[in-house]
Amino acid sequence: MNHMPILSLTLFIPVIGAIIIMALPKDQEKAIKYISALSTFISLALSLLVFITYDRSTGGMQFIESIPWIKDLGVSYALGVDGISMPLLLLTNLIGFSAVYASWNIRERVKEFFTLLLILITGVMGTFVATDLFIFFMFYEVVVIPIYLLVIMWGSTKRVTKEYAGMKLTIYLLIGSAFLLVGLIALFVTAQGMLGYPTMDITKLAGVDFPVGFQIFVYALMAFGFGTLLSMFPFHAWSPDGYAGAPTAVSMIHAGVLKKIGGYGLIRIGLFILPAGAKFIAPIIAVLAIGNVVYAAFICLSQKDLKYIVGYSSVSHMGYVLIGIAALNVISINGAVMMMFAHGVMAALFFSMIGNLYEKSHTRNVNDFGGLAHQMPRLAVGFMLAGLASLGLPGTVNFIGEFTIFVGAFSVFKVVAIIAITGIILTAVYILRTMADLLYGPRKEQWDHLQDLKGPEMIPLIVLGTAILVGGIFPSLVMDPISSGVSGLLAQIGTIQMGGIF
Repeated sequence: MNHMPILSLTLFIPVIGAIIIMALPKDQEKAIKYISALSTFISLALSLLVFITYDRSTGGMQFIESIPWIKDLGVSYALGVDGISMPLLLLTNLIGFSAVYASWNIRERVKEFFTLLLILITGVMGTFVATDLFIFFMFYEVVVIPIYLLVIMWGSTKRVTKEYAGMKLTIYLLIGSAFLLVGLIALFVTAQGMLGYPTMDITKLAGVDFPVGFQIFVYALMAFGFGTLLSMFPFHAWSPDGYAGAPTAVSMIHAGVLKKIGGYGLIRIGLFILPAGAKFIAPIIAVLAIGNVVYAAFICLSQKDLKYIVGYSSVSHMGYVLIGIAALNVISINGAVMMMFAHGVMAALFFSMIGNLYEKSHTRNVNDFGGLAHQMPRLAVGFMLAGLASLGLPGTVNFIGEFTIFVGAFSVFKVVAIIAITGIILTAVYILRTMADLLYGPRKEQWDHLQDLKGPEMIPLIVLGTAILVGGIFPSLVMDPISSGVSGLLAQIGTIQMGGIF
């Protein structure tokens, strides 16, 4: 394991799968799907191996790979994982593998679809394992093109056109990346002047004592860039439309892991390199997060389109992540990372079930259904499992994340935490009402022809449902490595005390 480039293998196996698919004739649809499933399964197995063999007692960056690449800029092909990035790498592969099976019934341009999907999965994985800022940004940019093409070519046309959704999503991602690019260039130039040599290594940059004013300026840029990606209020409007217009697999990856790049970036790059800037901006982020939690939850109460309900629900849940990051203590950041993992598996399961239902019924309107559990009991299990996780039921992985965030945030932002707790109540209202209207009550005979989940369609329910329950019943499996990563990070930069401004 010490000499095996396991992270590179995990990262590029899907790319190899995409290259093989491109070499196949387009009519070999079964072969294309099997290759996609096999490549994502291998990546999932390797990420599980990393998760199991990671030395939790030692902590820190492990499975490190570093090869000098652009020496004049101090750029290296550098990979590594710690307790923060490792669960997100596993999350990406859980969702990527499930997304392939959620797309098993794709019939149009199958070759192009799975090629782009595998490239998208690689791009997201790369952001979580890169330890060089240039490599991180490169993988972030890799994500933008395939997600745009996947939305405009295979997306839905309900309520918003897929072209509109794809363009809106891409523009917001590019706007965010533009602010990030300015911040990264400023970091590079200033660090070179202070160190006397160029470097893009995140750990080396974290050791530079940047001036406080500079830290505030650059962290503000990153808060805008990463915050936009994380759907931070009021820069969230692109997200629900992006979900609604995207095909099922892209909605799963978008909600499950693409958003998490924003939260991960705020912690790994923003907080680690610019702690003084993070401390100064934190109260602003905490206040904006209230808009995420409460405003988006109220919007959910008025929605009837299933994708929009889950879309705005995701915006609301990202508010909890922002509060956890803003509180700047070990407990709250542990909760934020756990919440990112928990929301990822929950939202991906939700969108998988919605996509399956829409494919068979051609509608996502809650009012069109009723008593669906009679016709599709396995689908109903998927909806209920995702719904109960969304409202933070104890025994599901989401409960652990939410509870830890509030415990950590209450000592720092009491008023913010109290207001945000109302989001839990609102979430319970719209989730339980939606599940009741959709699944229970008298059976509607017009849907008797619908076939329940079977064969490959069961894979997302099994994989993601298992993650929700195992993470909820045995939370230490995920929380222990997260805690080692967060504790190590804060130990390196010094504990940040906020003093309860709000």
